[in-house]
Amino acid sequence: MAAATMKGPVAVEDVVVTFEDQQKINKFARNTSRMGELKNEIESKKKTLQNLQDASDELMMLDDDSLLVPYQIGGVFIGHSQEETQEMLEAAKEALEQEVKGLEERVTEIQQVLGDLKVQLYAKFGNNINLEADES
Repeated sequence: MAAATMKGPVAVEDVVVTFEDQQKINKFARNTSRMGELKNEIESKKKTLQNLQDASDELMMLDDDSLLVPYQIGGVFIGHSQEETQEMLEAAKEALEQEVKGLEERVTEIQQVLGDLKVQLYAKFGNNINLEADES
């Protein structure tokens, strides 16, 4: 007969979750969600920025300066000179770069808040709480 070994019961501390603790947990969840949204938005804007850069590069390779280059404004394409279109692309790139910079600063702020909350929550709950993101 095979001998079965039984591990002792795992001691799980009985920790009382106060209203303030629940608020911290909720704040952590909201900020984690918001950070994910911001990262997706940054990725999208960086793709748009790359598209603008590609368009700018293609525009520089044009030989004929007299051609009107269609530039999309809203849902309409308007013909502009090569120089005007280049200026508009540069302005759009600068604006987008500023937006990305602002979003990245916001992500950094949220990461700081999450770090502070992790320290507080792990200090109270130890291994009874999991605050790590699932990588699935």
